[in-house]
Amino acid sequence: MSGMNGENLTLCEKIVSPSYVRQGAQARRGHEQLIRQFLDQGKCPEEGWSESTVELFLSELAVMDSNNFLGNCGVGEREGRVAAGLVARRHYRLIHGIGRSGDIAAVQPKAAGSSLLNKLTNSVVLDVLKISGECSVASCFVVPMATGMSLTLCFLTLRHRRPKARYIIWPRIDQKSCFKSMITAGFEPVVVENVLEGDELRTDLEAVQCKIEQLGAENVLCVHSTTSCFAPRVPDRLEELAAMCAKYDIPHIVNNAYGVQSSKCMHLIQQGARVGRIDAFVQSLDKNFMVPVGGAIIAGFDESFVQEISKIYPGRASASPSLDVLITLLTLGANGYKKYLSERKEIYSFLAEELKSLASAHGERLLHTPHNPISLAMSLDGLQASSSQAVTQLGSMLFTRQVSGARVIALGKEQIISGHTFRGFMSHSESYPCPYLNAASAVGITRGDVTLCMKRLDKCLKALKKDGKAAGSSPTAPLANQEAPLTND
Repeated sequence: MSGMNGENLTLCEKIVSPSYVRQGAQARRGHEQLIRQFLDQGKCPEEGWSESTVELFLSELAVMDSNNFLGNCGVGEREGRVAAGLVARRHYRLIHGIGRSGDIAAVQPKAAGSSLLNKLTNSVVLDVLKISGECSVASCFVVPMATGMSLTLCFLTLRHRRPKARYIIWPRIDQKSCFKSMITAGFEPVVVENVLEGDELRTDLEAVQCKIEQLGAENVLCVHSTTSCFAPRVPDRLEELAAMCAKYDIPHIVNNAYGVQSSKCMHLIQQGARVGRIDAFVQSLDKNFMVPVGGAIIAGFDESFVQEISKIYPGRASASPSLDVLITLLTLGANGYKKYLSERKEIYSFLAEELKSLASAHGERLLHTPHNPISLAMSLDGLQASSSQAVTQLGSMLFTRQVSGARVIALGKEQIISGHTFRGFMSHSESYPCPYLNAASAVGITRGDVTLCMKRLDKCLKALKKDGKAAGSSPTAPLANQEAPLTND
């Protein structure tokens, strides 16, 4: 992988001073040595690369694809033709995508560079999963679909193994895509309501077991559990569910959407696989690795099953998610990514302290959800008491003040999704005791984000309480700042 080989360098010495050429060649060898080590080990480098090294590497990969051959003559329907130069540069001229028509993991004969990109990305991501806590994970691959469709792919793979199964047992989590992933795959979700323990919503293990026995284990495609979630729901009891799945010989798929960034979520999956059964776990690229939306990682502890899932994917696939996450991990390096994870955990504690202090100042409280390592919740009882509209209004005010990601959950909302009615939708429960506000410490968050959010939230709560008092003395007085509908980001 070197455009400047010995012969070319000798020619360069005829043009400029040989000492200068040798110095330049030595600098280039530094880049090439990093690339050589990476190709040899297939792991995320300890220290991140410079953009120059990353771009050199991608350029070397691109010239190995047939669309970039100088003498290429393409007469097929897919020849890597791109009309706009800006598009070609956006993709570093890696145009052929990944996989072949029968297997997303297959090597393309006319795209050695793109095939290397695919293999190396999967290898690096596997290494990062291990660094993040999944020591015994056997295999994974990046798929150019978000979490919901990636879960669907897992369910469709299980259909071939369990052709008689109709049901997926699913401890309730109020997020549309994971529910629709089961519907789209052609199965009937069996929703298991959570149980309230203190402020936390936890897995009802007894109800899950009752459903298995009632439906018959052979009719259950799998148990579909969740790690990362919005408080006051907390990660499912994965160890107990995994042991139950092993006992009844039922597959177990875990939605680990943004759990890679949490050592606690990763530990739950690791322990579940150790004591019982976890067939695959799915995580989002954008939520865990700070890349654009559109990719996910499907991973598991049985390499043959993970390969089976990859072969279910029909046709070739976009290389964009693989390219984005590879660039990101090469740039950060293992140490850089671990630093982000460490900072996220520290800011979680800072966010909890700030939210608790703010809640106390407004007569509210921080809900006690110690089993949720990412998301926090603050009660809004007092706000609701001041006005029936105030809780919903808070969400609107935060959104228009550029506080994104905060979720305000009012009581009593109903939502019909694919024919199923969820009462108390967005609260993961039919009757959670109080309205609340969510905030999360996710990878990439800064202390500045938290400080500014608390400042704006404080102003909104003060304004709403003031308006509530005014409305109490004058029934026709409107609530201020009704600028936009509630938005659940």
